[in-house]
Amino acid sequence: MSATKDTKDTKAPKRVGRPTKASLKKPKGIIGRPKGDATIINEYKARMLASPKSAKVLDAIFNAALNDDHKNQASAWKLVMDRVAPVAAFEKEIIKGGGKNSIQINITGVGTTAVSGSEESQDIDDAEYTVV
Repeated sequence: MSATKDTKDTKAPKRVGRPTKASLKKPKGIIGRPKGDATIINEYKARMLASPKSAKVLDAIFNAALNDDHKNQASAWKLVMDRVAPVAAFEKEIIKGGGKNSIQINITGVGTTAVSGSEESQDIDDAEYTVV
């Protein structure tokens, strides 16, 4: 029994609390995509664009987006807006043209607005009220 007690006593106690700075600086594995993924994605894109069926798939998505009676019209709209016409592609064209990325909102009213009351400001000195 004394042999088992000695082995337990020689182990370092488990540390509790904040890790040391040295342990935080150690890399914890591969961060990001593994090497070679970009080439695989580019090959996949080329294969999809070269396929004769890709035109049929795009036509089906556009037909579903334009058909008011289609049950998946909202999904087709989302696909078109997210994948076919991404906003980033338009932003790159704006930057190339020398323009700035901005949102411009113009608010205009119809007709003129009439302000009722006198032009002189009236200060209220006394008022009567009841507590409800």
